Amino acid sequence: MCLWVPRRAFPFGLIGAVWGHALLGVSLTLESYIALFAVAGVVVNDSLVLVAFINEELPRHPDIQQVLRQAGQKRFRPIVLTTLTTFFGLIPLLTEQGPDAETIMPMAVSLAFGVLFSTLITLLLVPVSYRILEDIKKCIAK
Repeated sequence: MCLWVPRRAFPFGLIGAVWGHALLGVSLTLESYIALFAVAGVVVNDSLVLVAFINEELPRHPDIQQVLRQAGQKRFRPIVLTTLTTFFGLIPLLTEQGPDAETIMPMAVSLAFGVLFSTLITLLLVPVSYRILEDIKKCIAK
């Protein structure tokens, strides 16, 4: 029904990656941009988890506000666990000091901080965007 929302969450992964690079003082490299493909996959997956739940529940419960609240509550744990396992799994790469660190570090920074930031934004952005689009649909239908 509403597939516009998940694809729009990706730019926040880019913002998180850039902030992560600035925070850690790591230069953006080609590998950083390649890691953004992985960020896009995680972010779109997180968004689709919310949208799928909303689309399933909306026909059963006409109150969109209640459905959006339930989606946030019931899908919060899977979304946050996906993000935290990815972020904490990358910490050893973020702390790497060996000779290969120059290649690995930018990818790890982009992926870790891109996923972390975009997930936090996604948990807010997806329900709000869904509500706005539903309100626009109602206005057009009138």
